[in-house]
Amino acid sequence: MTKIKGIYYGFLICAFFLILFSSPPCLAEVPDSPVTEIPQDIYEARLDSGLKNTEPYSYILIKKAQADPAHAKQLLTEAIRYSPNLPAAYFEMARISFSFSPDGIFAGLNYVIEGIRAYKRNFWWLVSIAGLSFISLISSFIVVLLAITGIRFFTDSPLLSHDIMEDKKKALLILSLIPLSLAGPLFFIAGAIFLSGLYFSKVDKAVVYASILFLLLSPFFLGIINTFLSTASPELRAAVAVNESRDNKHAISVLKDKNDFVSLFSYGLALKREGRYEEAIAVYKNILSVSPDSQVYVNLGNCYYAVNDASAAMDSYKKSLEIKPLVTAYYNLSLLSREKLDFPKGEEYFIEATKLNREAVSSFAANSKRNPNRLVVDETLPLSILWKYAAGSSQKLIKISWLNSALTALTAIVLLILFYIIDARVKNRAYRCKRCNTILCGKCGKEQLWGQMCAQCYKSLVKFDGIDSRVRVAKLLEVQELQAKKRNMVRMLSFTLPGIAHIYAGKILTGSLFLWPFLFLLTLILLNPFFHTGLSLFSHVWLTVPATALMVLLFLISGIVVRRRLSRGWL
Repeated sequence: MTKIKGIYYGFLICAFFLILFSSPPCLAEVPDSPVTEIPQDIYEARLDSGLKNTEPYSYILIKKAQADPAHAKQLLTEAIRYSPNLPAAYFEMARISFSFSPDGIFAGLNYVIEGIRAYKRNFWWLVSIAGLSFISLISSFIVVLLAITGIRFFTDSPLLSHDIMEDKKKALLILSLIPLSLAGPLFFIAGAIFLSGLYFSKVDKAVVYASILFLLLSPFFLGIINTFLSTASPELRAAVAVNESRDNKHAISVLKDKNDFVSLFSYGLALKREGRYEEAIAVYKNILSVSPDSQVYVNLGNCYYAVNDASAAMDSYKKSLEIKPLVTAYYNLSLLSREKLDFPKGEEYFIEATKLNREAVSSFAANSKRNPNRLVVDETLPLSILWKYAAGSSQKLIKISWLNSALTALTAIVLLILFYIIDARVKNRAYRCKRCNTILCGKCGKEQLWGQMCAQCYKSLVKFDGIDSRVRVAKLLEVQELQAKKRNMVRMLSFTLPGIAHIYAGKILTGSLFLWPFLFLLTLILLNPFFHTGLSLFSHVWLTVPATALMVLLFLISGIVVRRRLSRGWL
């Protein structure tokens, strides 16, 4: 556990320095506003309505801070105050707070950590970066499979042709894969790697199984991508706005006639924050009539507190604790107990609240005021529930039928079993002489000798007898020329994408492990400007610098590995 924590904090420190020296976050054009500051009474009024985030104004402040370095820290402090869940403000503050001093380094690092933590409190930011990462991961893996197919075709297809010439029955294998290839690009890729994989080394066959497994899971992956690409529904937008304390009125108008849990919970919360307590009580009772829920009981208790029914409020909080211990229930009980002058009980509840979440209790107390939306604390839906709601309410941009999914899974399973059987039973497969590239196989009488060499190379390079010296010298010159060409090709490919040289040289798995991360980072950069929810002005441009740095590192490591193997004769 200590080692894992060390790796985690090491990653944070690296990310911190990469963000500091990157360009400022790229904001979409924010129209100039004549408003220079939000009046304090309006800010307090929003807090009284349970609204803690004013992102449009914070984006304006970030833009002004970038244009006015002299007052940047003051402007960004205000941006964080008005939108404590906005990562852009923290990252920009980290950039301007950094200096080569102990205080400057720790201040900048602290803001970077807060910015990363803010992702977990901002639904749209988290969805945006998760979707960008997932789509980049899947698309880059497909490109890796295509690269393996294209590179290995020229090396492995002659081996397959040799086997077909020796045994005509093996042609049926290719004929059976032709209709499979017509089913779609993923089927074609899986079929092509299936054929090439018969000639891979034992370790490299893991790539074949990975490609077939990817085909098997492709309907599931497409379903996830569909969720990320789908336009957010008005109901989801309204629910997120309420639960992240941005807006109430939109939810009241959109969620009024909805019957699902997320909509009813959010609708009741919006009603309560707008002072429509009796309506909110009716909504929460409706939810509880279907199924008891600890969060609903807390918010119902808050509604009772707002209408001066302290006894009913305390009963609701206690019912919440019977289902699940919540910091809000303990905290609210401590406040009501003290109002009733039961200070020992209030202290007991307060201690229980701090045991559950000391940081949350501190934030509750900092925002406290004699107001129903600021004294007692509301429960909001966690991101996990909002994610499930988003998946269920997303539009199906990519049509995935159950029949297609079942056929895809069945095909993948058949390929998996077929490859395992063929790989285990077929022994006399064609191979290349490691020295002169002559194609051999056991069936044609050219047995595999030491070091996977043909008989002539074995006699010329190992045995040294039974062969004329002139023939042996000619063979040596031929082998040296072929090896030189191969090494030159590998050396030239080492200056292209990382892993390409390894794949060409027959180290398929090693090359894939270099190529996939590199293509993932490259795709991350390329898709970043195009992948957004339309609800956030922030673009994850800060990813460009660390992604580029890691790409350079992969390129250098891959090149070093190739050159070391060339010098040792491994390739």
